[in-house]
Amino acid sequence: MNIRKFTAGLLAIGLCATLLARTPVRAEEGGAPQEESSSITTNAIPGWPQGPDISSTAAVVMETSTDTILYGKNMDHPLYPAAAVKIMTILLALENSALEDQVVITATGVSGATDGGANIAAQLDEEFTMEQCLYAVMMASANDIAMQVAEHVGGSVEAFVEMMNTRAKELGCTGSVFTNPTGLPDENQHITAHDMALIMEAAITNDTFRTIASASSYTIPATNVSGGERVLTNNFSMMNPAGSVYYEGCLGGKEGATSASGSTLVCAAERNGMQLVAVVLQNVNDQINAETITLLDYAFENFQMFSAGADDFNLLSGGTVVIPAGAGEDSLTAEDTETEGEISRTYLFGGTPVGTARLMVTEAQDTSGLEEGEKNMAASATFSSSKSMIPYYVIGCAGIFLMILLIRMLVKTAKS
Repeated sequence: MNIRKFTAGLLAIGLCATLLARTPVRAEEGGAPQEESSSITTNAIPGWPQGPDISSTAAVVMETSTDTILYGKNMDHPLYPAAAVKIMTILLALENSALEDQVVITATGVSGATDGGANIAAQLDEEFTMEQCLYAVMMASANDIAMQVAEHVGGSVEAFVEMMNTRAKELGCTGSVFTNPTGLPDENQHITAHDMALIMEAAITNDTFRTIASASSYTIPATNVSGGERVLTNNFSMMNPAGSVYYEGCLGGKEGATSASGSTLVCAAERNGMQLVAVVLQNVNDQINAETITLLDYAFENFQMFSAGADDFNLLSGGTVVIPAGAGEDSLTAEDTETEGEISRTYLFGGTPVGTARLMVTEAQDTSGLEEGEKNMAASATFSSSKSMIPYYVIGCAGIFLMILLIRMLVKTAKS
C-alpha cells in the first residue's frame, strides 16, 4: 500500500513538472508567422538582425553608398504618396533650372492656392526666384509654388509630370506613377517605399537640396506684388531640436498626409560615417515619427560599413559593403561578371546584395620560360648534391699556392 502511494506521488509530481515546463509559444516565434510580420522581407535573410514590426503599411531603410536594403516591409507595394512627391519636384527643378531664374506666377500657380492645400498665397504676376520657390515648396509644402515650378521647368504641368516619370525610371524606380507635382490625391498616382528611397537618395546627394532641406528658416523678401516679407519655418518634426521627435544626425525630409494616403514620411540621416534613407508610408495612428526613429535606430545599431576589397590590388572602385555588426569578410560571397576588361563584383550576405566593386582583369602571364629555368636550376642542384666537394677543395688550394709563388717571384724581380 505504501509503495502504491509512493508511486502515485511520483507520477503526480512528474505530471505537474511537465505542465509547468510547457511555456506558451507565440505564433510569430514558433508557429506560422502572422501576415503582418511576414511582410518584413529582410527578416527572412539568414543571419540578418531581426527588424522591428511597425504599424505603418510599408517602410524601407536603405544605405545610400551601396543601396543595401537594411529593412524592408511591403517596400514594393504601391501606395498614395502625399507630399513625398514634392521631393521629386524639387530634384527635377534643381537639375533643370538655375536658382536665379525668375518665376512669374500665372493662373496655374494661383490655382494651387485655391485647391485647399498648403500654399503661400501667391498672387497673379508675382515674381519669385527659383531659389525662393524651392524653399517654399520644401518648408511650407506650398502647392501653388509647386505648380508654378512645374510649369516653369516643363513648359506645362503635363510635360513636367512626364519628366517626373522619366526621371523615376532613370533612378531605377519600377512601381511608381506620378500625375501631379504636389502629391494631392489622385487615384492614378502612387509610389513604393523602395522607389521613394531611390528618389530621396538622388536628392540628398545634391548639395543645394541638402542646404534647403536642412535650413531651419528662410525669408522671402517683399515682391513686386506683396507688401511684406514671408518668413518660412522648417516644419519637419525630426529637424526641430526642441521637439519631442528630434533625431540627431537627420539631414532633412518631408512629411505629408491626406485622407487617402494616411501619414507619409521620407528622410535621410547620417551617423558614424553611415548615411541612411528611411521611407514610411500609410501610417494611420499618428506614430509615423516614432516608427521612423525606431527603424533608423535599428539600422544604425545593428549594421556596420566594411571594406571588402581593401587588400585587392586590382580594385578600381567600390568594395564597401554593409553587413550586420560583428560579421566579417568570411560571411560574404561574391558573384563576378566580366565585361570589356573589367570585372563587376557583387558581394552577398545570406544571398542578399550588400555592396559592389569594379576590378581590373589581369591577363595570365606566360610562365613557360620561367618554368623551364626553374627545371634547369633544379637539375643543377641535383647534380651538385650527388658529387663530392673534395676535388674542388684540392683544385682551389693548388690555385692559391700557385698564386702565392707567382706573387713572390714578382716581388723578387721588382727588388732586383
